[in-house]
Amino acid sequence: MAVYKLFPYKDTTLYSFYPEMNTGIDPIVEISNLNLAVDGNPQVSRYLMEFVQTEIVDIIDNKISGAQWDVNLRSFIATAQGIVESTDLSVHPVAQYWWNGTGTYLDSPQVKDGASWDSPNFSGSVAWSSSGTDNTNNYVTSSYDATWVAAGGGSWYYSASDGSLYAVTQSFDTRSEKDLKVGVKTIVKKWYSGSLSGLAPSASFENYGFVVKWEDSVEFSTDTQIQPVMQFYSVDTNTIYPPQLEFSWKDYSSVLTGSATSSIVSTTNLVSSLAENPGEFFPSSVNRFRFNVAPKYPVRTFQTASLFVGTNYLPTASYYAIKDLDTNEFVVDYDTTYTQLSSDSNGNYFDVYMNGLEPERYYKILVKTNIGGSTLILDDSYYFKVING
Repeated sequence: MAVYKLFPYKDTTLYSFYPEMNTGIDPIVEISNLNLAVDGNPQVSRYLMEFVQTEIVDIIDNKISGAQWDVNLRSFIATAQGIVESTDLSVHPVAQYWWNGTGTYLDSPQVKDGASWDSPNFSGSVAWSSSGTDNTNNYVTSSYDATWVAAGGGSWYYSASDGSLYAVTQSFDTRSEKDLKVGVKTIVKKWYSGSLSGLAPSASFENYGFVVKWEDSVEFSTDTQIQPVMQFYSVDTNTIYPPQLEFSWKDYSSVLTGSATSSIVSTTNLVSSLAENPGEFFPSSVNRFRFNVAPKYPVRTFQTASLFVGTNYLPTASYYAIKDLDTNEFVVDYDTTYTQLSSDSNGNYFDVYMNGLEPERYYKILVKTNIGGSTLILDDSYYFKVING
C-alpha cells in the first residue's frame, strides 16, 4: 500500500456579491448561498484550487505501481451552517488559467489583483468564458443567474461526446461529516492524458484545477430555508488542515501461500514491535516500517531449534493507520484496499511517504488485525516525528 498527498499551490474564493474581490491568500475558502444582502439579492460563493501538473504526472509515471489506484480531493471543514437536508456539492475541472492574487476577504481597500467572480486574472482584464466561447475549444460551460449577477464565477470543461459534465458530487445533511472527500480519478486521468475525446488535435484538457460549488438548484435560490454555508481551510491556513489531492494505490505483496501459512500467528495473546523506525524523518523521506509479531505463549513442541528464530506473520487481513498524536485524528485511516500489510521473507511491512504529513508534529502508527474472529488494535506507542529539513 501507498498513500501520497499533494498540497495545492494556489486557491481562492469567488464571491458574486463582491465580483471584483480577490481572496487568494485568505486562510479560508468558501461555498455558500446567502439571502442576507440589503437589496435581497442571493449571494453565491465558489472556490478554486489547483495542484502542480508536473507533480501529478510524476506520481502516475514514477510512483504508482499496479493497476489499482485512486485519487481523492480532500478539504477540511472550518465552519458549516444551514445544512438542513441533503444538499449536493459538485466539483468540476476548471477550463481557464487563473491568478491566485494577494487578497483576503473584505480587505479595505479591496484587493483586485487575482481571480474574482468577474475575471480569472484581475479586475478589468479578460472575463471568464461562458459556453462555447473558449479560445481552445467549444467544450466549456459555466453557470450563473443573470437575474442577480453578471456572467462569471468560473468556467469548466464538459464532455465532448455526450455533453455531460466531468463532475463529481458529495451529499451533506444535518449530521453528516462535513469534510470534503470526493473521487476525482476521471478528472486527473484527463489532465494526465491532456486531451478530450472528440476534439481537434490542437485542443487540450489543461490542468487549471478544480472549482467547488453548490449544486445548481441551490445556488441563487431565494428560498430563505436554503442558505447553506461551508468554509474550509485553504492552503494558507496556519492549522494542520490544508486541502490535499490524495493518491492511493495497492502495492500489496505477500509470501503467505502454501506452507508459509503455518507461520501466521493464530492467537490473540501475542507480542509485537515496530522495526526500522529511527523516530524522525524529513518530509521527502519514504520509509519501510517492519511490523514484527510472535505468540506470547508458544505452543510446547519437541524440536531441536529455537521457537524464536523463525519469522511470524499477522493474518493477511491486517491493516495500518496513522494518527496525529496531538489531535488524535487519523491522517491515514484503515483501508482494506490501500493500507493492507505486505509480507516478505523478513515479515510484515508497509511503506509510508512522509510528504503528506505536516512537519514538526508527532504521529502514531496503529495496526488492526483479525485473529480467530477477534479484531485487535495493536497500539504500543509506535511514534515518529516528521521534521523540517
